[in-house]
Amino acid sequence: MQKRALVVGLGIAGMSATIGLRRAGWTPVIVERAPERRTGGYFVGLFPEGRQAAIDLGIAEHLHTRNPKRADGGGNAWSVNRRGRRRPALGFLDQPGEPAAVLRGDIEAALWQSTTDVEVRFGTTPVEITEGADGARVLLEDAGTAKRYREDFDLVVGADGMRSSVRRIVFGPHEDHLTTWNAMICAFQLKEQVPTYEASDSIIVARAKRAVWVFGLADHAPTALLTYRTKDFREQFSGSRDELLRAVYSGMDDDPVVRHVLDSLDEAPDHVFDSVHQVRMPRWSRGRVVLVGDAAWCMNLYSGMGATSSLRGGAALGAALREHPDDLAAALDAWETGLRPFITKHQRTARLKQQMFVPSSRRAAVLRSVLIGLARRIRGRRTAMEAGGQQVSALSGASR
Repeated sequence: MQKRALVVGLGIAGMSATIGLRRAGWTPVIVERAPERRTGGYFVGLFPEGRQAAIDLGIAEHLHTRNPKRADGGGNAWSVNRRGRRRPALGFLDQPGEPAAVLRGDIEAALWQSTTDVEVRFGTTPVEITEGADGARVLLEDAGTAKRYREDFDLVVGADGMRSSVRRIVFGPHEDHLTTWNAMICAFQLKEQVPTYEASDSIIVARAKRAVWVFGLADHAPTALLTYRTKDFREQFSGSRDELLRAVYSGMDDDPVVRHVLDSLDEAPDHVFDSVHQVRMPRWSRGRVVLVGDAAWCMNLYSGMGATSSLRGGAALGAALREHPDDLAAALDAWETGLRPFITKHQRTARLKQQMFVPSSRRAAVLRSVLIGLARRIRGRRTAMEAGGQQVSALSGASR
């Protein structure tokens, strides 16, 4: 008899885990609190580990990437200073590992193609999870009818985000696991590029404690990120979001880039406005319940590794279950032992990356500018050397 797993959450982590479970011979059932599947979404960088996980999950051929093209292999990135002058900069896609540019919805669409024959129940959430000797009994609630019913599963996978219902039910309150960063993000799609910039340009306007990013894409309108530091993130959720953001960026909104992004927010069909946290847990599983993705280890947007780690986590879970088909505890132990060093490494580097996204002070902003300028010069020399080496090789080959 096939083992059944309840997967809570239809995002990247949930669908990745679903594919992994199926490949391990399990029968997954997905429940999703939203009434329908989300589409679109903001910019995501997919690093080599994520691209390898996409291959392992069998979705790579369906994954549409949107990296801008130019002679040296990337898109144009510009940094705008206080006087409104732009200069070439290193953008998000210039990081080591050469991340692939995608939208969140691109990854979810690729995953969805491999889960279309899986049972999905929309508007459904877990209310209670009780573990017994032979399985986990879950009390589920249908939002449309308010009907509650119980169902038995061999495994429950919590893939329902940073404020996971599964984690709260099984592991305790959110406050026990969320670290406070006192920072905010607002991410959304722009209808059109900032005037006077090329369609695929990326733009960075970074000041002390406030920053605006525009991520250019090859065949899609750019996406925008507003991010800022705050003394009390709870206060940011009171009152009008638009009035709050205009107050936060007062003094920067004379810049055409900042003004365009703020004005575009009103027309955005969808956006994410949230506080920044990481999830820290001593263990990601308890009995027959396991957490994956942001529910288990949210590294936050600054890390840039959210989608990559979710894909890798789901693929690795399936591999561990295949290697230990008759011992769930051993499978979960092996999965966590193999994955945790990767997660810990990138959770730690997120603090440094936060300074790159939004410097903590004017001094940090100056240091950031110097470091990025140095890195850009080193990258330029390396590119020139590689180009020179290719020319020498070509000439050598032609002379034979």
